[in-house]
Amino acid sequence: MEFTRKILSLLERNATYSPKDIAELLGAEESRVEEEIERLKDTGVILGTKTLINWDKIAPELTVAIIELKVTPQKGEGFDKIAREIYYFPEVRSVTLMSGGFDLSVTVVGNSMKDVAMFVGEKLSTLDTVVSTATHFVLKNYKVDGVFYTDEPEDERVITL
Repeated sequence: MEFTRKILSLLERNATYSPKDIAELLGAEESRVEEEIERLKDTGVILGTKTLINWDKIAPELTVAIIELKVTPQKGEGFDKIAREIYYFPEVRSVTLMSGGFDLSVTVVGNSMKDVAMFVGEKLSTLDTVVSTATHFVLKNYKVDGVFYTDEPEDERVITL
């Protein structure tokens, strides 16, 4: 299990690592790494690879919002049916079930604040199961999925001896 976690941690940090790169970093046989990566894909642990893009640098007009939803769960389906209804909208980047005052967190992308507001007003809030929404616009990203969007900050913690 530790070997698997190390492979996953490396791939999560940099999906472009080849099995050869990972084998060298872990001091393992390349064939063992290849077999483990294939097993992780086959079992649905590795769902895909993705490039993290700082859209602010090429499309600063794009608007990202995090929308909290209070919903009424469906009998026999819980929150799953509602989540499925929501995650197929093309504007939706992610849907997460959460604890606290709201049930679902939905991240959406639009061309403007107005586009996001129209999405919430015309698509999300009109779903029968949605009780209420709270929209939060993302103003700036500092760190996403472990990647710094600004220059990596210096460690300013005080070192005591």
